[in-house]
Amino acid sequence: MGTATRVIGLSGYALFGFLFFLLVSSHLSSVEAASNQPIAFSHQIHAGQYKMDCQYCHVDARRSPAAGIPSVARCWGCHKITAADKPEVKKIHEYWNKKEPIPWVRIYKLPGYVYFTHKRHVRADVKCQTCHGQVETMTVVSASTGRNLTNDLINLAGMSPAAPPLTMGWCVDCHRSENDKRGTKAPLDCAACHH
Repeated sequence: MGTATRVIGLSGYALFGFLFFLLVSSHLSSVEAASNQPIAFSHQIHAGQYKMDCQYCHVDARRSPAAGIPSVARCWGCHKITAADKPEVKKIHEYWNKKEPIPWVRIYKLPGYVYFTHKRHVRADVKCQTCHGQVETMTVVSASTGRNLTNDLINLAGMSPAAPPLTMGWCVDCHRSENDKRGTKAPLDCAACHH
C-alpha cells in the first residue's frame, strides 16, 4: 500500500470520526437542554396517566401563534390540593410564594424567518402529537427536530431520506398529505410561512 493511499485512508477515518463526533454532540446537547428544566415535570403523568388535554396547560395554542406555557398560578391551582408534599411540587410553591414565573428551558424553536401559528393547526384539528410526538408517554420531553447531520450526509450520498420533523420539507409534505386525505386547504405557497 502506497503512502498516498494511507494518507487518503487516514483522512477518511479522521473525517468519519469528526462527523460522528458532531452527530453525537448535537444529540447530547438536545437531551441536555431537555433535562435541565427547573422542575422535573412529567408529561407522562399529566397527559398520560391523568389524561389531561394539552390545551389545559398550553391554553394559548388555540388562540395565538405560540402554545404558551402554564403560569405558576395554573400549576399551583391544582397542586395546592394534590401532591403538595412532593419535592417537585414544593418547587412550584416556592415560585408561587416569590411571585416569579418558572424559568422553563425552551425545547422547540423554529428559525426567526419561519412564521408558524399553533392556532391554525389546532383549529384544523391537527393533533399535538403530529409535530411533538407521543408526549403523553414522555417523562422528559426533548426535541429531535430540524436539520440534522445524518440527513445532510445521506443527501450528500445521493439518497433521499424523509425530511426530519419541523423542517420545511416535512411541513410541506404534511400539508400535501392532509390536503389529499382530508380535503383541507393547507397552503403550499412560500408566503404562508415566510412573510
